[in-house]
Amino acid sequence: MANVADTKLYDILGVPPGASENELKKAYRKLAKEYHPDKNPNAGDKFKEISFAYEVLSNPEKRELYDRYGEQGLREGSGGGGGMDDIFSHIFGGGLFSFMGNQSRSRNGRRRGEDMMHPLKVSLEDLYNGKTTKLQLSKNVLCSACSGQGGKSGAVQKCSACRGRGVRIMIRQLAPGMVQQMQSVCSDCNGEGTKFILC
Repeated sequence: MANVADTKLYDILGVPPGASENELKKAYRKLAKEYHPDKNPNAGDKFKEISFAYEVLSNPEKRELYDRYGEQGLREGSGGGGGMDDIFSHIFGGGLFSFMGNQSRSRNGRRRGEDMMHPLKVSLEDLYNGKTTKLQLSKNVLCSACSGQGGKSGAVQKCSACRGRGVRIMIRQLAPGMVQQMQSVCSDCNGEGTKFILC
């Protein structure tokens, strides 16, 4: 690539702008070993710079954005990148933390729910022999009729108790010629002014 807007990330890795994926990977591994915080405790910021440079340049879409518009293009054009786990999965073909079951985002970008813990009594013999046990667990799923909205499409109606205002007004006569007006949040619609016809 002859024309690039910014060469800072290439300079961090010590490679030319036209560097291949293998050259980038080789340069990153060499620098990551040298500046890893376990080996060099004072080089934490340098290691983050190196990791960021590799994350951008090893991703074809991010690299194209960077080559055209520099770091500003990355800030404006990206929807928030991955972190260290993305870098390690790109290099080593698996997440750094995946062995701990800590990947919260799958390859297609959908978020995983929280891990479920369920106590189960097993004997040492069962562990050794690899016993398989079926569990009956309950889970929450989205309603197919309303997609989790609480009511069917078009099921929103104006609250009849407050006439859509979200508040109830009560007028009480204290004495002849004296009235007291009180306003409270409508308890039927919780101040929304509308109600769902639940599915």
